[in-house]
Amino acid sequence: MKKMIFLLACLFSVQTMVLADNEKAIQIGQLPAKAQTFISTYFKKHKVALAKVETDLFYKSYDVVFTNGEKLEFDKSGDWTEVVCKINEVPSNIVPEAIRTYVQTNYPDTKILSIERNKKGYEIKLSNRLEITFDSNLNAIDIDD
Repeated sequence: MKKMIFLLACLFSVQTMVLADNEKAIQIGQLPAKAQTFISTYFKKHKVALAKVETDLFYKSYDVVFTNGEKLEFDKSGDWTEVVCKINEVPSNIVPEAIRTYVQTNYPDTKILSIERNKKGYEIKLSNRLEITFDSNLNAIDIDD
């Protein structure tokens, strides 16, 4: 019986390793509809260098990299999870108003170069190299330089 349990555990481990971190290049048309709409709304003039899907045992995500180095990440349903801009600032319409107001008030000469969101809140990176974390109520809770 112990050998059978050990064998099943080994098979499950091998299967998990095989399925883990599976990345595949895709066409923009294979992204979820929400992601396609997001790109056509905020990044329509950008040229796509690479689009890929990453699947794991428990999640699926999509990455889009533009020729100018800017990058987007989406979750399995096509909602954005991260926007990284190198040349321009993050489109202001995707940044929650409370975060925009906080940055304009406290760092008026900076641009938001990246924004990441998750269940806990948001993290932004500014052009002055500060990283500010906001909780789910959009209160600033941490500043790193």
